[in-house]
Amino acid sequence: MSDHSAIHTGQSTKDTDLNNTENPEAKPEIKGGLDGYFYITERGSTVKIEMVAGLTTFLAMVYSVIVVPSMLGAAGFNQGAVYIATCLVAAFGSLLMGLWAKLPMAIGCAISLTAFTAFSLVLGQGISIPVALGAVFLMGVVFTAITVTGIRQWILTNLPHGIAHGTGIGIGLFLLLIAANGVGLVVKNPYEGLPVMLGEFTSLPVLMSVFGLAAIFGLEKRRVPGGILLVIVAISVFGIIFDPNVVYQGLFAMPSFGAEGESLLGTMDIMGALNPIVIPSVLALVMTAIFDATGTIRAVAGQANLLDKDGQIINGGKALTSDSVSSIVAGCVGGAPAAVYIESAAGTAAGGKTGLTATVVGLLFVVMLFLSPLSYLVPAYATAPALMYVGLLMLSNVSKLDMNDSVDALSGLMCAVFIVLTGNIVTGIMLGFSALVIGRVISGEWKKLNVGTVLIAIVLVVFYAGGWAI
Repeated sequence: MSDHSAIHTGQSTKDTDLNNTENPEAKPEIKGGLDGYFYITERGSTVKIEMVAGLTTFLAMVYSVIVVPSMLGAAGFNQGAVYIATCLVAAFGSLLMGLWAKLPMAIGCAISLTAFTAFSLVLGQGISIPVALGAVFLMGVVFTAITVTGIRQWILTNLPHGIAHGTGIGIGLFLLLIAANGVGLVVKNPYEGLPVMLGEFTSLPVLMSVFGLAAIFGLEKRRVPGGILLVIVAISVFGIIFDPNVVYQGLFAMPSFGAEGESLLGTMDIMGALNPIVIPSVLALVMTAIFDATGTIRAVAGQANLLDKDGQIINGGKALTSDSVSSIVAGCVGGAPAAVYIESAAGTAAGGKTGLTATVVGLLFVVMLFLSPLSYLVPAYATAPALMYVGLLMLSNVSKLDMNDSVDALSGLMCAVFIVLTGNIVTGIMLGFSALVIGRVISGEWKKLNVGTVLIAIVLVVFYAGGWAI
């Protein structure tokens, strides 16, 4: 078969093999099973690599099953019910992304939008829990409508080169800061001066995080398969043995949806969420999700080299839809708005390139429904090195900026810097767009602007000027 094909195309079998090595997207033969369904060989990966990448991403984001219930619990939600909802949202979203969009991106309840739901909607505005869940559901419906009508893809298409890469740089810095702050390496400065300072360097979490990050450097340099995962597992085992704060609480626990009257499944109040007082909060959720989640998807896809020749995300439409539909499910089951997790970049850094990575994540969250005690055995300092490493890797986007086009490049850097300085991805994108449009006009390069870029800049500025930003 191979010889016949080589003669038919006028190439030798050897030449064909060489071309296939140089171009992972080439299709030398039709594969079956997992390989054929997920295009594993075509994208230059293996089943083993995808499995390890999925486990790596899962371990990097499993903290969400602790953080989300804790945040919503502070607003009066039943934490057991929220734990179930968090696992269900992550399982559904990640499986949809993996099996349908076939991309290595995991979905879960977004921490930033969880905070807004708990502290702004429920505690801040006094909105009842059913109405808040109705707002999450409506946000998902509007978000999905914006996605399927092509508006979200249009935003991606009109994302300037510099800001696209600047978003990746900024998210990398943001991820680095979040991870470092989470273990106390960088803390809030209680004194006059800059807002942050070095934490207690001799504390166990800080020492293990720094050691783990350096260990990842060494293992990745030596090209040890699953190096990131090895560090997470090794530090977790260390924590179980030597850290009194990491306590084994059992292995198996049946899912608890809460006592009678406390279950959140199907309790959303959609009509209540249509109240004019609540609508602005729904729109704020939508606007934030559009640019926050879309920027994250673009950044992760770029890091995994899953962009086509035009710089657009492979299967981008399905990825965006998977992301938005998951928020509808979140409202139904009693969770917070969903989004692609930036921690997905930990899996792509471990070699994940296909939907099998996300599918593994989804299945593991299904298992977590019954293994809730295990979630407490992975301390923050075990996953922080992986997140900091990924953040550092994403800074390589700086090399992709074209400094010959200084307005575009510096607008991208402005976007990046203010993402981390304000702790808000959308804020950085808004400032980047604003700087780009104003800079183009003043430099006399207004002809380089397109209508889409100008419209997005205007919408973002109005969104912030009107006080609707989260």
